[in-house]
Amino acid sequence: MDSLNLLQRIEQKSSGFSKGQKRLAQYIMDNYDIAAYLTASKLGKEAGVSESTVVRFAYQLDYDGYPDLQKAIQIIVKTNSNSIQRMSLSSKRYEEKGILKSILYTDSERLRDTIHNGVDEGEFQKAVDIINKCHRLYILGARSAAYLAGLMGYYLKMLFDDVIIVDANSTSETLEQIYNIGEDDAMIGITYPRYSKRTILALQYAKNHGAKTIALTDNMQSPITDYADCCLIARSDVMTIIDSLVCPLSLVNALVTAVALLRKEDVEKRLMALEELWNEYDVYNRSLS
Repeated sequence: MDSLNLLQRIEQKSSGFSKGQKRLAQYIMDNYDIAAYLTASKLGKEAGVSESTVVRFAYQLDYDGYPDLQKAIQIIVKTNSNSIQRMSLSSKRYEEKGILKSILYTDSERLRDTIHNGVDEGEFQKAVDIINKCHRLYILGARSAAYLAGLMGYYLKMLFDDVIIVDANSTSETLEQIYNIGEDDAMIGITYPRYSKRTILALQYAKNHGAKTIALTDNMQSPITDYADCCLIARSDVMTIIDSLVCPLSLVNALVTAVALLRKEDVEKRLMALEELWNEYDVYNRSLS
C-alpha cells in the first residue's frame, strides 16, 4: 500500500474500523490541518478516543506506528491546504517557540528524514547516469520550484553544451519548448506541494515521446512520480505561505557534484576555459580590501 495516500487507505480499510477508529478517521479528515502536528495522546483527546486507539489505527492502516501516520497526515496538509490555511496553521505552530529556531530545527529534521527515509542511493545514481548520457537535457520547475530548476541549470550548463531551462509561464509555451524532445534526451521535473499541473503534464509529454524522465519531489505519493523513470525524494515542510526547499536544494547540489566528478577531465577543461573568460572580462572582484 506504499503508493496509497492516507485518504485512500482510510477508504479501503473503513469497513473494518471499530466505532472509535471511525470517529478518529472522521476527525482526521475534517481537521487534518490540526491533527498533523498533534501527539498521539492529544489527537486521541481531540477525537474523543484513547491514545491506544490512535496507535492501533495507525497499524490498521498499515503504517509502522503513529509517527508514520502523522507524516501521512502532514502530506495531506501540504497537498490540500491553501495559502490562507497554511498561514493560520503556521501561526499556531510557531506561537510557543521562536520562529527562527523553529524553522531551522524543522529544516534540520527534514534533512535527517531525507537522509534516512528519502532519496534512494540507487535512484540517485540512476539519475546521474541519465544526465550524463543524454543528448539534450531539459529542466522544468514551476512557481517556487523554478528557482531550483534555474540553479541546477546554471551549473549543469557549465558541464554540458545542451541544457535547456524550460520556461513555465504557460502550459502552451512549456510544451512548445519541449515539442521535439526525443529518445536521446532527458527531462527533470521538479515539483512540491501544491504540485504544479504544468510540470506534471510536461514530464508526461516527455515520457510519452521516449525521453528519460527524472522527478524531484517530496514523496512517492506525489503525482509526478507516475511519469518518472527515476524518482529523487527530498522532504519539504510547510513554512507559513511557503514550502521549505532546503532538502531539494541540497539534493540539487549533490546531483551536480556527482555529475561533475563523473566527467572530471572534461569538466576541468571547461572550467579552465571559463576561468580565462571570467578573468578576461573581469567578471569577479579579486580585491581583498
